[in-house]
Amino acid sequence: MDDDYIAKAISVNGIVQGVGFRPFVYQLAKQHKIRGEVANTSEGVSIHIEGHQKDIESFCTDLLIKNPPLSHIADISVSVETVRNHKAFSITESRHHASRSTLISPDVSVCDDCLREMFDPNDRRYGYPFINCTNCGPRYTIISDIPYDRPNTSMRHFKMCEKCQAEYDDPRNRRFHAQPNACEKCGPHVSLFDKDRKKVAVENPIQHTATLLKKGHILAIKGLGGFHLAADAENNEAVSRLRRRKHREEKPFALMSYDIRRIRKYAHVEPDENRLLLSRQRPIVILEKKEPNPISDEVSPRNRYFGAMLPYTPLHYLLLKNNFIALVMTSGNLSDEPIAIENEDAFRRLSGIADFFLLHNRDIYLRSDDSIVKNTNQGTCFIRRSRGYVPKPIFLKHKVPQILACGAELKNTICLTKRNMAFLSQHIGDMENLPTYEFFKLTVAHMQEILDIRPEMIAHDLHPDYLSTQYAQEQEGMKKIPIQHHHAHIASCMAENSLEGPAIGLAFDGTGYGTDESIWGGEVLMVEGAKFERMAHLSAVAMPGSGRAIKEPWRMAVSYLYNAFGEALWDIDLPVLKKDKKKISTVTEMIKKQVNSPYTSSMGRFFDGIAGILGIRSQVCFEGQAAIELEMMAAQNTNTNAIYEYAWTSESERRILLQPIVRGIVKDMAKGVSLSEISGKFHMTLIQMFAELCQILKKETGLNRIALSGGVFQNMMLLNGLTRTLENTGFQVVRHAQVPPNDGGISLGQAMIAAESIRH
Repeated sequence: MDDDYIAKAISVNGIVQGVGFRPFVYQLAKQHKIRGEVANTSEGVSIHIEGHQKDIESFCTDLLIKNPPLSHIADISVSVETVRNHKAFSITESRHHASRSTLISPDVSVCDDCLREMFDPNDRRYGYPFINCTNCGPRYTIISDIPYDRPNTSMRHFKMCEKCQAEYDDPRNRRFHAQPNACEKCGPHVSLFDKDRKKVAVENPIQHTATLLKKGHILAIKGLGGFHLAADAENNEAVSRLRRRKHREEKPFALMSYDIRRIRKYAHVEPDENRLLLSRQRPIVILEKKEPNPISDEVSPRNRYFGAMLPYTPLHYLLLKNNFIALVMTSGNLSDEPIAIENEDAFRRLSGIADFFLLHNRDIYLRSDDSIVKNTNQGTCFIRRSRGYVPKPIFLKHKVPQILACGAELKNTICLTKRNMAFLSQHIGDMENLPTYEFFKLTVAHMQEILDIRPEMIAHDLHPDYLSTQYAQEQEGMKKIPIQHHHAHIASCMAENSLEGPAIGLAFDGTGYGTDESIWGGEVLMVEGAKFERMAHLSAVAMPGSGRAIKEPWRMAVSYLYNAFGEALWDIDLPVLKKDKKKISTVTEMIKKQVNSPYTSSMGRFFDGIAGILGIRSQVCFEGQAAIELEMMAAQNTNTNAIYEYAWTSESERRILLQPIVRGIVKDMAKGVSLSEISGKFHMTLIQMFAELCQILKKETGLNRIALSGGVFQNMMLLNGLTRTLENTGFQVVRHAQVPPNDGGISLGQAMIAAESIRH
């Protein structure tokens, strides 16, 4: 051998399995005349290369800059190795190591190459609903263990035929080592059943499903991360029936359309929204409705927006090509339960909703709901981060211990940390029933297994009654760290923005257990690592009826009115005070005597109360409905100088007094000012009020960095307006872009605070 003929060992960690990384390395080695081998390991990918020094240098450069689109290199190490005199370059069997640190790719939508083949009558996979290749298809939802090889996936039950095996073994083929590779002859298949579990004997179950949908039937359809309940979105009667059967009164349904051209028939699509729709993750994107539009009014009642997505599985494409403008594609569950993933479970739980079931026989190992995003002036805002994004980690500024954070009660996710990575789970749901709690425990166990994380400590919410808190308390052998809810919100936002040191945090949401055991939610905090100080908050008012006040905003309306006017509220001419004077009298007595009326500083409840005062909502059918409708009511061209009076107390922990705002709103209503103007003025008041308060805190603390977090910041008028105003006055503002601002992102903050608590 020449003197410059050398060998090197390369270890690559990250999302490098199931994404065509080994075939890429193989082709790269051929291109640069490199000999050696590549293998999957439990740590990632191991490469041994031999060749001339300049060829090896070129190979290493290309390895970093030309890697496959679905891969993500988190860490790479290169060391000198002994020349073994390999005759060629090869892909070898996967190797298991004691340490397991490879990353799992999220599930991704079917690629254009596979779609072309599926719609080509001359292709052997023509019309095959499980077509995939190295660049697309299922990953996270079908894996049971690492390394990501076929025996560790739900495809282990399907032995490849000769043609599929030949593709799998051919380094020049797009399906080289594509673990879910299959065809009609050897892979999964679909079947159609009625709700009594009787198989419908038809030649093409997908085509017959389309016919049934056009006739107004409701179908349960097994997808990638679980079941959908589907109906023709133009069929008002079918959508109404789906609402009744699912017990989902007004919460919007998601839509799926074959292409963006069809989405444009019912919604406005801006360029950034177009990009999100077409992304590999295929999230549900919140889009402004076109008026008029052909979609049933029952899809998204009393709402200016639709949630729409494009197909992401081959089956979806085959179904939607049948000239639907859109199908309702809502989660296959009863309200508040996890989505069904098993055929038998779907029959058991969904037979009272669906008329027919389109099933397949590829197991889903872990459910994953559709992700939901909004486009904002400053980028993407997650409403729900799940399918397509999980389990890709949030990369942290520093290495942290192995921690399990249990999240909150609503919109629960868990977070596991390892080195400089935080892994948030898919959406688990509202932890208010046993099925969701069982899914929570399954997710904890599954993610610990496939990520090889053995937590040293466990973080949880302060609230003692949350199921997630009770789970944490039951775990033995781990240090338990309780975290205040709003502290976690701000820490989450700071972590994903790599923001260190002290910052001002505005944490606005509906409910969070405070250190004084009251209900917080309109908080201005100073946060630094594991410490926080409550600098200001909305003044507390009673929640008459406790939990009922969340579902009946008229109760909060009465509470804010009583807080502002006292007994004089009976002299006010407001519709909300005339509906049932006996009930209102009872509520005021509850407030006065503090009977079942806990106090809250919640911004979410303040929005509810104002919506109730304006008569927009007296009752809600889903969380945040009153606040959403109050935002949608707001005039888009609101005068930024038109605001209500506001005030706060002078003590160090300032109380923001709400009486002036409430009185101003009542005065405007008496003048006949439109509800649209009042809502816009209310939003502008909050923006100006908190901008001024932050200026005062900046002078007192020297801090000019502000983090915005909490579910109320899903309100785009408030988020964009406050961000713009603060930035225009010299603040650095950070907000969420990688995790949701709602409680779906709170587990990240819990983990970060837990890590900080042991650093100092």
